[in-house]
Amino acid sequence: MPELDSSSAPTIRVRVAPSPTGDPHVGTAYIGLINYVYARQRGGKFVLRIEDTDRARFVATSEQMIFDALHWCGLTWDEGPDVGGPYGPYRQSERTEIYREHADLLMANGSAYRCFCTADELEAARKQQIAAKLPPRYSGTCRNLSAEQIEENLAAGKPFVIRMKVPLEGSTTFKDELRGDITFEHTNVDDQVLLKSDGFPTYHLANVVDDHLMRITDVIRAEEWISSTPKHVLLYQAFGWPAPRFWHMPLLRNQDKSKISKRKNPVSLVYYRQAGFLPEAVLNFLGLLGGGMPNDINGGTEKFTLAEMEQHFDVKNIRLGGPVFDLTKLKWLNGEYIRALAPADFYAVLRSTVLSDAYLSEIAPLIQTRVETLGQFGDLTNFFFADNILPTPEVFVPKKRTLEETLPFAADQLAVLEATDWTVEALEAALKKLGEEKLWSVKENFMLLRAIVTGSTMSTPLLESLIVFGKARTLDRVRRFGETQKKLASQKK
Repeated sequence: MPELDSSSAPTIRVRVAPSPTGDPHVGTAYIGLINYVYARQRGGKFVLRIEDTDRARFVATSEQMIFDALHWCGLTWDEGPDVGGPYGPYRQSERTEIYREHADLLMANGSAYRCFCTADELEAARKQQIAAKLPPRYSGTCRNLSAEQIEENLAAGKPFVIRMKVPLEGSTTFKDELRGDITFEHTNVDDQVLLKSDGFPTYHLANVVDDHLMRITDVIRAEEWISSTPKHVLLYQAFGWPAPRFWHMPLLRNQDKSKISKRKNPVSLVYYRQAGFLPEAVLNFLGLLGGGMPNDINGGTEKFTLAEMEQHFDVKNIRLGGPVFDLTKLKWLNGEYIRALAPADFYAVLRSTVLSDAYLSEIAPLIQTRVETLGQFGDLTNFFFADNILPTPEVFVPKKRTLEETLPFAADQLAVLEATDWTVEALEAALKKLGEEKLWSVKENFMLLRAIVTGSTMSTPLLESLIVFGKARTLDRVRRFGETQKKLASQKK
């Protein structure tokens, strides 16, 4: 086990703080795993906090999906919305009064101010800055309003946000435990909104207040938050609080080194569960990313358990180059785990996933009126279980369309599916609207999607089948279809 600072071990507290805005992301499990191991190695506490203040993107079912997905991976937490704890509530939407009180404290000590600028005024200023080739940022219009002006605006009922007052000169330096000291000039730090006009906090205020009140000692999060950290440090200083240690993990990357995204990789933990990946393999794979584990673990096989990760992982050995989320390697590792199972255990995981009673019971009604013998079950349901469905142009290109017309429309379908609620009614409306906009008939539109997902122009009812198949797996199938067509096109050039 890595050498530890015994003097701080009893007080270590870390957290993972996902937002319930959709399917739980593999990045949440990755950061959660590192926080979990860091806490367990030091006898500390691992906290789960739900950051649900973005009400525009809030998805009501997402919170439970986060709980289920992280538990499926093998992670448990000491405190959280579902288990309680001494520093709750652990949902930010239940802490709004706390944030308002702290925003008032900042205004009282001169570290924040009310901003009455309208959305139109802010947009006009942003366009002027872009035209002048300046970085878009708040111009400070309301920064020095007099007490009389503020009272007049309040009396007139003008809505306002509360912004932090960043010093106009100087710089802020903080220590990143993986990178050393990082300095930001204040001229590059915006007067960030802390409290929105609806009374909900932004990430920055809520994050700092919660981390302090929940006694978080180490903030271990993705490197995309490095640019926000000086704002957080300034807030800690404004409140007179000590800042925690900051560890910014390198972002997961696609094969082309771009930030991992659903356009190039399945990023939903729900997908990996539904597609038949074993949780032990997924957790093992995430533990390999970044380089925190020694290369010679278990003879260099790259296979290790969560308990072994707790024993050998060292966060200080994380490599700063973005770890590549290599789906091919994950499949290989998953295969290693599958082959290591006893036959009875292999059958058990099949029956609990792709052949579960729940899944089969959803499929059965879709084919009952379409078969004459039970033996025809496989003929109509192959696509529900197959992994590599790749129709040929003869199958997926509608009769009156060309390949050049069809492939861009398939990409449009993917974008629509990503943004649509997963109900028959929502899917039907969204797909029909797309067809109307692109001048594709309903028949052509639905036939193309049917061919992509099922591999055939004949299948069980399309939209009902998509509901059963699931959003994560549908998106992956349509995405892979598009990638395959691009590769085929490039090979012909």
